[in-house]
Amino acid sequence: MDRTTPGAGKAIGTVVGSAVGDALGAPFEFQLGGAFRARFGDGTGEMCGGGGWDPGEATDDTQMAVLVGESLLSHPGRPLPEILPDIFARFQKWAASDPKDIGLQTEDVLTNGHPWDLAAAIHFQVNIYAAGNGSLMRAATSAVHFARTDRATTMDAARRIAALTHGDRAAWEGTAVFHDLIRTALTTADPTPGTLLAAVPAALAEVHPDHRDRWATVLAPDWHPGLATEFNGAVWPCLGSALWALRATSTFEDALAEAIDLGGDTDTVAAVTGALAGATYGASAIPPRWTAPLHVPLPGSGDRVLHLPDLHHLALTLWRTGPL
Repeated sequence: MDRTTPGAGKAIGTVVGSAVGDALGAPFEFQLGGAFRARFGDGTGEMCGGGGWDPGEATDDTQMAVLVGESLLSHPGRPLPEILPDIFARFQKWAASDPKDIGLQTEDVLTNGHPWDLAAAIHFQVNIYAAGNGSLMRAATSAVHFARTDRATTMDAARRIAALTHGDRAAWEGTAVFHDLIRTALTTADPTPGTLLAAVPAALAEVHPDHRDRWATVLAPDWHPGLATEFNGAVWPCLGSALWALRATSTFEDALAEAIDLGGDTDTVAAVTGALAGATYGASAIPPRWTAPLHVPLPGSGDRVLHLPDLHHLALTLWRTGPL
């Protein structure tokens, strides 16, 4: 089975697109809607930096995605359940290294002293709410790795990795839908936004019945971010907004501009949008002015900083060595 083209370009597009969205959106986090275009006028924007971020600097979204990807690649041929403790340990080491940004829920789970297979569940029992978008934001690498499997397998992998930090099944199911949409894009010869949107009902059919209706609402063709009932730091409007941005535009650049201009949790909404748009349009659609300054510091890994060639290599290796 060919693992080089056209899937390779879309695999790179997924990982790099997510990182680009993350870095592009980070300076606008928690600002009001419209701040991105207000800054750049009629243009679609630059890697401007701000809010504590250097131009092109990726946040915890991409850092955690890299940790997931590198853990998967460090255990070739081993089943995912055997790799999960290593992913969690990498997360813990990263969290202990004072990253610039880390979600409150994720930080608590990684530092509460409970074992890897109980920490998130205990957090959920105590706090009741654990449906943030933190498992969704880091899913680009795992989605690429499991894209050559079937729908059930990639969705199961998404749930298992999400459950490391998020005890609420709503987060698992949203991450699972994301995985399947990436699978659809990477295994379709010439995907379009319509291809991904058409795949939503089949993915929803595999969502746990207790969560299916709520996910069906935010992923419906007529849903838009103005209908959100939660801040887009929650998993439902985050994925719903990303699909809306893809549906409302016809280019990678415009999709990210729409996502960031929603305001709120701009780095994560743009990271999820960037992954979906990158998987759809391919790596060649991502503007070089956005990829040239892109860099991913990795706290807890010495002074390592990943740049565009490193992300290319990571994406290609995940794609080429993923299970079938």
